[in-house]
Amino acid sequence: MSVTETDRPAYLADTHTGLPIPGEPVFTTHEETRRHRKQRLAAALRLFGKYGFGEGISGHISVRDPEHEDRFWVNPFGVSFNLVRVADLICVDSAGNVVEGKHRVNPSAFVIHSAIHEMQPGATAAAHGHTAHSRALGALGRLLDPIDQESAAFYNRQVLYEEYEGPSVSAELGRDIAEKLGDNRAILLRHHGLITVGGSLDEAVHWFFTYDSCAQVQLLARAAGTPKSFTHEQAVAAGDGFGNEQLGWFSFQLLWDEIVREQPDFLEED
Repeated sequence: MSVTETDRPAYLADTHTGLPIPGEPVFTTHEETRRHRKQRLAAALRLFGKYGFGEGISGHISVRDPEHEDRFWVNPFGVSFNLVRVADLICVDSAGNVVEGKHRVNPSAFVIHSAIHEMQPGATAAAHGHTAHSRALGALGRLLDPIDQESAAFYNRQVLYEEYEGPSVSAELGRDIAEKLGDNRAILLRHHGLITVGGSLDEAVHWFFTYDSCAQVQLLARAAGTPKSFTHEQAVAAGDGFGNEQLGWFSFQLLWDEIVREQPDFLEED
């Protein structure tokens, strides 16, 4: 629930949600920003591995380079989420050339992420995976219904992508996905998986985790009966809080603390 009153009770912080959420870090150089983003990217990939979002060679997370707007950092082809380190990350330009790093790029990662970063300026980062819950929901051709607070974060902010012509390796398909995504924060690919985006890597990855857990809840609820959805007014109110970008960014910091404590080797840079 957002708080807009001028005079707030002492227990509410001076933020949109009333929660004591700090601001994002600000860096003075491209090098500092790049290092921060690469560390967050490696952490996100390890978290994908930890929470079972790996599916063979499938799945990728990207973040735009802070200096070169036509480049993005992404996980390399053929390296397990559970093993990725900062040193393994690759930087890819708009033509698909690996300009930094020693590994190859996944063709699907290039066509999808390059198009999103080019066509959606607000998408600093994008996360894609073939999770069981997103694939099941996509097979049903259903988006998330606003049946709880978390799913309200995607109310009027998600889209279903119906087309399927095989693995995503053509530039045309990547551009079509990016175009259909628009300014939404999630696109569910029927017969494929899920993509979420955000103004930071932290936010994009949080939305991915939340969408997947909401898909699980919806599948469970529909299997048990007929879940009751929010009214439009309720969904908007819940989405204003649980869909807040600052809250999305901060929620990832808890996962960051968790993975740094458990798997600090992902921070290795050489």
